[in-house]
Parts: sequence; structure tokens; C-alpha cells
Amino acid sequence: MRIIMEQPQPDEEDQIIVRCRNLSSEIISLLGQIQTQGEFLIGYTGDEIHRVPSRDIYYVEAIDRKTFLYCESKVYESKQKLYELEEDFGSGDFIRVSKSVILNMSKIKSLLPSLSGRIEVVLKNDERVIISRQYVQELKKLLGV
Repeated sequence: MRIIMEQPQPDEEDQIIVRCRNLSSEIISLLGQIQTQGEFLIGYTGDEIHRVPSRDIYYVEAIDRKTFLYCESKVYESKQKLYELEEDFGSGDFIRVSKSVILNMSKIKSLLPSLSGRIEVVLKNDERVIISRQYVQELKKLLGV
């Protein structure tokens, strides 16, 4: 693979052009990372409003009609629904792993096979998330396992 960088003319906007024979999952992941790099989500803790960088989120979980953003050591509530966040994340490092959880794949430390075809994911902050059976194959495919 070759990477070419060019300086645009002063009147031109920045752009990224991807030219590839096969759009692999690695390239799709890189494009998703580029798209979400500077993005922030709004998170709430009590009366405080926070701008939470997408890259700091380990996973998102919906519990009792509320959505929570889990970071390394903090948890924020989001006013957005889980499906809205899934659409916002696009095809980056975030993947749906159960009906109620979206996981940031860049925060995965290790995988452990679990009972009945599920997988337990250990995150870099040592939290554990269960991957439902119906999402296991997609995760393995994206991780190249």
C-alpha cells in the first residue's frame, strides 16, 4: 500500500481520496476512524453537560430507556437513543454487539469464549462486555479472527 499526501491550493478544500482494488474491512475501519476522529457526543452527569470525544468511549449501553456512554473511568448519560448513536458512529470502530450495547473495537484488550456461543470481551479498562451470539460472527469478521 502506498500513501500519497499533497498540499491543496489555497482555494481548495481538504479531501481524502481512497483508491483500492478491494474495500477491505481494514480500510473501512480506517475511514470510520478518520470520520469520527474529531467528533464529540454530549453526555450528562447530573446537571453538568460534557463534550465527550467519541474516541474516549469504550461502549454505549441502553438500560431502562436510558442510554449511557461508558469511558475509561466515567459514565455519562446521553439523550440520544441507541439506534441514533449507532447511525452517528457509521462504519468506524463502533459495532453493535447486542440489542443494548454498541462497542468501540479499538478498546478491546482480549476475547474469551463464553457459554452457548457468546464471547466475553475484556476492555482496556478491564471491564467485561458480553457479545450476543447473533453478533459474534460480525465481530470475528471485523477483527480478522
